[in-house]
Amino acid sequence: MTAAACTRSMVAMVAMVAMVAMVAMVGAQMASDGNLISVADLDSRIDGPDLRIIDCRFDLADPGAGRRSYLDGHIPGAVFADLNEDLAAPITPRSGRHPLPDPDTFARTCERLGISTTTEVIVYDQHSGSLAARAWWMLRWLGHDNVRLLNGGIDRWITSSRPLVRGNESVAAGVFQATVRADKILTTGELAADPDGISGLRLIDARDAARFRGDLEPIDPVAGHIPGSTNLPFMASLHADGTWKSGDELADLWRRTLGADTTAAWAVMCGSGVTACHLALSAVEAGYSEPRLYAGSWSEWIRDSTRPIGLGEV
Repeated sequence: MTAAACTRSMVAMVAMVAMVAMVAMVGAQMASDGNLISVADLDSRIDGPDLRIIDCRFDLADPGAGRRSYLDGHIPGAVFADLNEDLAAPITPRSGRHPLPDPDTFARTCERLGISTTTEVIVYDQHSGSLAARAWWMLRWLGHDNVRLLNGGIDRWITSSRPLVRGNESVAAGVFQATVRADKILTTGELAADPDGISGLRLIDARDAARFRGDLEPIDPVAGHIPGSTNLPFMASLHADGTWKSGDELADLWRRTLGADTTAAWAVMCGSGVTACHLALSAVEAGYSEPRLYAGSWSEWIRDSTRPIGLGEV
C-alpha cells in the first residue's frame, strides 16, 4: 500500500470511529431526554458524579412501611423521602390529605436529601411510580427538570438481579436554588369560584373508576367526583407488571383522552394530589403539555359541604 493510500485509509478509519462515537452520544442523549429511566440505564450510571437516587415507597394504610422497606433493602446510594413528612405539609382543617409544603421548606428538604441545583435525580417506588411521580412533579415545580422516574421501580431492579443495600445512607447536603413555577398549580379557590367553568379546564381525575363514580370510597369521608371533571385512572399508563407502556401507546391513550392538540391547557387531580402527578408524567412522556396540578384534589374539595359533588358516569 502506498503512503497516500495508507493515509486515506487512516483518515477513513478515524472518521468512522468519530461517527460511531457521535451515534453513541446521540443515543445516550436520547435515552436521557425522557422522564423515565430503565433499570439497565440506572445500573450503568449508578456510580456517576452528581447523581441522587430517591426511594419514595409508602403505604397509605401503614405510613411506616415505606421507611421499613427502605431499611430492609434499597437501591445502592438511595436516600429515603417520606410522603407524609418530606413530600407534603401537615394537614390543616381546610387542606387535603397531602398538601404541598412551602417551597422554601421543600427546597431545604432537597438539600438534606443531597440534591443540588445541578444534581441528576432518579426517583422510584415499589413498581408503578404512583408515589415517586409526586417527587418528580415537586422537583419540576421548583424548577428542577433534571429528574426521572425508574421504570418498574425497585421490583424491576430486584427481578433484574441487581443488588440491594440495607440501612441508612449518609449523603452530603446539597445546595438547592428553587425557581418556583406558580403556574403549575390549580387551587380550590379557582375551582369553587366558577363551578360551571370546571368542564372547560379539562380537569382529569386519576382515581380508579369506582371511586370516581362514587360506588365506594375507602379513604375519604365523601364519595364522588367534582362535577365537570373526567376520569382516567393512572394505571391506564402501565402494563400489568407495573412497567410503563411505550411512548406510542401513551400517545394513543392521550389522543383518546385529550384529543390531537398537544399544547392545549388542562389539569389533573386525584384523592390528595399524589397519583395525579403520575398522569402528568404520562402525558408529558407522550408529548403533551404539562398540566396544572390541583394539589388539594378530592380530599380538599370535600372539606366544604356546600361544594357540588357528582356521582355516576360522566
